[in-house]
Amino acid sequence: MTYASVTFDSGGVNCDAWHFRGSGDRYTGPAGRPILVMAHGIAGTKDSGLEAFAERFSDAGIDVFAFDYRGFGASQGWPRQLVSVTRQLDDYRAAVAAARRLPDIDPQRVILWGVSFSGGHVLRVAADRTDIAAVIALTPLTSGAAAGRLAVAQRDALTGMRWTVAGVKGRILAAMGGNAVSMPVVGCPGEAGALTLEGAYENYLSMAGPTWRNEIDASVGLQLALVRSSGAAKKIRCPLLVQIADFDRFVPADSVAKVAVRGRAEVHHYPCDHFDVWPGHDWFAKAVDHQLAFVTRSLAKAVDKAQPPGGRSRSSRRAAGLR
Repeated sequence: MTYASVTFDSGGVNCDAWHFRGSGDRYTGPAGRPILVMAHGIAGTKDSGLEAFAERFSDAGIDVFAFDYRGFGASQGWPRQLVSVTRQLDDYRAAVAAARRLPDIDPQRVILWGVSFSGGHVLRVAADRTDIAAVIALTPLTSGAAAGRLAVAQRDALTGMRWTVAGVKGRILAAMGGNAVSMPVVGCPGEAGALTLEGAYENYLSMAGPTWRNEIDASVGLQLALVRSSGAAKKIRCPLLVQIADFDRFVPADSVAKVAVRGRAEVHHYPCDHFDVWPGHDWFAKAVDHQLAFVTRSLAKAVDKAQPPGGRSRSSRRAAGLR
């Protein structure tokens, strides 16, 4: 599968994206094809595992717009590797606007796709919008507070606090033109890093692409505290799919389930850990199958909602993926 490289502006910074064109005309309607906007989790890059998801959607006939946040991967922006919830939400909104402007795209059939950290972002981006056809949140981080409590229970809290203090000092230096204090994104148990549980290092590096760096702003914990998706989920009016890893050691499954209820979501549970729904793992195929089935049903509902009295035309049925 090939893709076209696209750049778009977010806050005066050029962000880099890949545009996968959908195959065939199964979902093509009078206004064009639907498009799925996709972003990675914390400190991730689009060349680190997203391509396999994107190819499944594009092979099915849905365009995909996968992008890197400012300061990460192939996107520009300074400081590098600095996580900002506010900036990432703005980047996601800018990516949606850019995707809607692409040729042959139906701007009213945009699907938001997020995983882990970005799984919480898509809930907030979709809230209060009427131009989103569906939202997919895969093992989403929906509550920074809940994730923080889980992390404290699993690791040395004092070490985490020391890194956070160093990170705050680094942010002050960065604001004055210096460099932020960084730590590894992933490490082995007992090492420094944002994710250091057993298996995290091996799982992340197994999908790491050429632009990914094992480096993140040390004050990232303060940004996690800003993640609160429950209220946003309640405001979503389009179909929502939430996929939960029941034995997730990084994102508390019970907090995700509560948010899913508030969002009136379709929910799928998988008896696995956080990374087991990624390419190369046992539950990847099942998770993507559920996503494709959900998107097909959601696009059919979008067509029904848009149709005037008198029923569907043949072209509208094709646009929904129906024969």
